[in-house]
Amino acid sequence: MTTPSAAAQTNASPAVTRVGRFYLTRELGRGTVGCVYLGHDPVLDRDIAIKTFNPRLTPAERNRYESQFINEARAAGRLAHPHIVTIYEASSEGGTAYIAMEYLQGRGLHRLLDSGHRFTPDEVASIIWKMADALSYAHQHGVVHRDIKPANIFLVNDEYPKLIDFGIARAPNRVTDQPVSAEEQFTLYEPDKMLGTPNYMSPEQALGKPADERSDIYSLGAVMFEMLVGRTPFRSDSAHKLLQQIAYKAPPAPHEIDAKIPLALSEIVMHAMSKRPEKRYQNAEQMALDLRRYVMKQRRTHRRMQLALAPAEPRREPPAVRRQLRWIAILSLGVAAVGALAAIRLLR
Repeated sequence: MTTPSAAAQTNASPAVTRVGRFYLTRELGRGTVGCVYLGHDPVLDRDIAIKTFNPRLTPAERNRYESQFINEARAAGRLAHPHIVTIYEASSEGGTAYIAMEYLQGRGLHRLLDSGHRFTPDEVASIIWKMADALSYAHQHGVVHRDIKPANIFLVNDEYPKLIDFGIARAPNRVTDQPVSAEEQFTLYEPDKMLGTPNYMSPEQALGKPADERSDIYSLGAVMFEMLVGRTPFRSDSAHKLLQQIAYKAPPAPHEIDAKIPLALSEIVMHAMSKRPEKRYQNAEQMALDLRRYVMKQRRTHRRMQLALAPAEPRREPPAVRRQLRWIAILSLGVAAVGALAAIRLLR
């Protein structure tokens, strides 16, 4: 199920029952700006998710946020990757913009983390590997997400990740940004003005500087940190102090917090979260490759352990060899029988 970043599950019936050619059956969740409904496409006869404005927004607020819908459709709509949500259609009808996308069934990563769920290191490596691969694909197509966080990673069946919500993504054909100065970000945290989510922001985002592909890599590293450790890299009740920590303070290495975390994964996190962009992975493909190596190595180790613990099976010769062995056995028995008869005659 595809939901907004701060959506809560609900079975409420929608006030509007049809958008475009799509029928709306029930609300799946909502955030500050968007609301997602379970819809049905009568032409292709399939269930879909319909994202449109939160019904509580005023007309002025809808106009203000309409660019986010356009950006999401333009950014995600140009991407076709197994770990990126698929956009089917985007349009505006009666002054209401909407996006039709694939209907995902599962849970947002943030909900699992908020419930106290702890992933194994191997699970973390597998999920983040797939997300790094998705980011590599998006970056190669000129799309920078700029808001990588657990709420924008959706887990189908709790194991198959999908990257969602490209509302503030930077794409070649996106609507022009209205930048927020660093001073505004440090003096007042207002989610509607700030591009990105503080806990997972890169240092350059926290300082109000332009964010490129390496900013997404930092944010993915911050998500990986939380999945491994069980908390975010930095914590503060003050948005001002939190942004300062992100901008200037180095987080502790995950294996220093929990000795059970493999050093290899800890090093990947710290490489991705380097303060200076030039010290990080220079592209998401590099990060995905390191994670893939780790996952493949663990799988080989696991297979070797299974083979070592498995009971030894009796050796089975090829059919031709087995036939030869049978004939040899028969001949041997025959020779033995002849020898026995000869011995009996001699004794007589």
